[in-house]
Amino acid sequence: MELKGAVALVTGGNGGLGQRICHALAKEGADIAVIYAKSSDAAEDVARTLRARYQVQAAAFACDITDQVAVGRLVEEVGKRFGRIDILVNDAAYNKSIPFGDLDGLSQEVWDTIMAVNLTGPMRLTKAVAPLMKAQGRGRIVNIASVAGLAPTGSSIAYAVSKAGLIHLTRCMAVALAPETLVNCVAPGLLEGTRATANLRPEAVEVNKKASLLGVAADKDDCADQVVTMCRTNTMTGQTIVIDSGRTFH
Repeated sequence: MELKGAVALVTGGNGGLGQRICHALAKEGADIAVIYAKSSDAAEDVARTLRARYQVQAAAFACDITDQVAVGRLVEEVGKRFGRIDILVNDAAYNKSIPFGDLDGLSQEVWDTIMAVNLTGPMRLTKAVAPLMKAQGRGRIVNIASVAGLAPTGSSIAYAVSKAGLIHLTRCMAVALAPETLVNCVAPGLLEGTRATANLRPEAVEVNKKASLLGVAADKDDCADQVVTMCRTNTMTGQTIVIDSGRTFH
């Protein structure tokens, strides 16, 4: 798909990885809707930078992706502002560091919050944009999962399960939305400089680095570039690409 002039809705667009994704898409000429939950100043700053640096349209929009009404309103507002929605990147996520053995610490409230943001939120957004993309005859959806969705690892059981669900949601939605809309997934390993990593215990960060073949964290720009590839492709759907500095092979 030609990205110049396409419109991309990026949730978590003011976050560490989300900003890189917004920049990577804008560099290709895409107009960007920067979606945020609370940090309006940061999101507005991202939008201003995108407009100035790449001469594209960009605007910040607030949305609680766990709220069905808010999601519907967001898609309507973005559609009115830009005229269409060609790309959805589900990057927004929530985590809380809870050792797997601490089942008492994994409260129902924590479980419900993680599932609502990491799994149900992307499902709501996908359903909301699907009719628009079908009517347009084209669409690209990219989910940002985690290597925690491939093995029993990560910041908590709930986080790992939510990301495993997102990987399978990718496959299921690829079936549901073909051939007009392609749905793919990027599963990063440890990423430094993100809110999710900031929630991890320091020792967990070091363990994750050492567990990779390269001994370093995954690269945010590599992840953003893969998102661009998945938006540009006309022949890939239902796939999950792992970017983790070789951790899954160690």
